Amino acid sequence: MINAFELESGRLRQVLVDSLEDLRNARPVWVDCHDASEEEIGWAREVFSIALPDEIDEDEVEDIEASARFFVEATGEIYVRSDFFLLYEEESEVVRVDFVLKDQILFSIHAYDLPVFRLLRLRARRQPGYVENGKDVLLELYSANAEYSADALEGIYARLNRFSGKTLGTYLNDERAGEALSGIAREEDLNGYIRRNLMDTRRATSALMRGRVLSPQQFEAARQIMRDIDSLDGHTGFLSDKLNFLMDAVVGFININQNKIIKIFSVASVALLPPTLIASVYGMNFNDIPELHWTYGYPYAIGLMVLSVIAPFWYFGRKGWLN
Repeated sequence: MINAFELESGRLRQVLVDSLEDLRNARPVWVDCHDASEEEIGWAREVFSIALPDEIDEDEVEDIEASARFFVEATGEIYVRSDFFLLYEEESEVVRVDFVLKDQILFSIHAYDLPVFRLLRLRARRQPGYVENGKDVLLELYSANAEYSADALEGIYARLNRFSGKTLGTYLNDERAGEALSGIAREEDLNGYIRRNLMDTRRATSALMRGRVLSPQQFEAARQIMRDIDSLDGHTGFLSDKLNFLMDAVVGFININQNKIIKIFSVASVALLPPTLIASVYGMNFNDIPELHWTYGYPYAIGLMVLSVIAPFWYFGRKGWLN
């Protein structure tokens, strides 16, 4: 579908586009192609005489993806490719969004309705003068993307506090340690998505600043976005360190639990060595072994074996090795 957004009294007003004629009658600053069909994309090409990303030379597209993902055509159109991350309850994914700026109109092409886009539409409807042209819309999308990353980081902080309480505050058995490892791995994966998202937003914003296509006010807004991203980078680094610490702590608890099991076998094997030796000696059946000429030889041997078991355990208990 295609949504066109016009300025009305300084606010964005959404215009539903159901036909080519609807798009011809619109005076948009932003044309959002969300999961649009080929026919709908064709309307935008015809009305605005614009080459949308799938019409660009494939070699140029590869160059964009490999480097700055930004270039300016000789006719003045600005092409930008950005990656936005989409956060679910259990996983996340990266969504590609293609932007084209022409005659102060922003065209965006994407497959999913991203939270960042919904947030921008909500703010622009309520705040007069929030945006004035397509470049403002693009910069506000990047600003909202940084805020979305900050919200995701706050969620990681909250969940890590719970993980810390479960991991460091109580005894951690193997089952709970496995659950903790799974949760920490998910948070590390999400933190990686956020870092990638911030890096991509920084690259796109920096490309706009270097391209000398922004007004002084827009340039200052881009600088503020860069400062916000720099501040969030420190949080992602701290979270990465904390996640590694919790991962090491959980692995350490697992090793301790395994060492306890090995310790039990070690103590048992040492304690059972004396009775094994006694049984071996008394089982040789030599003629000069006492039990061959002594009625109570076997009870004596069994008692000696029991005593040889009790004595090591008593000694180990005194040393605290059985705790």
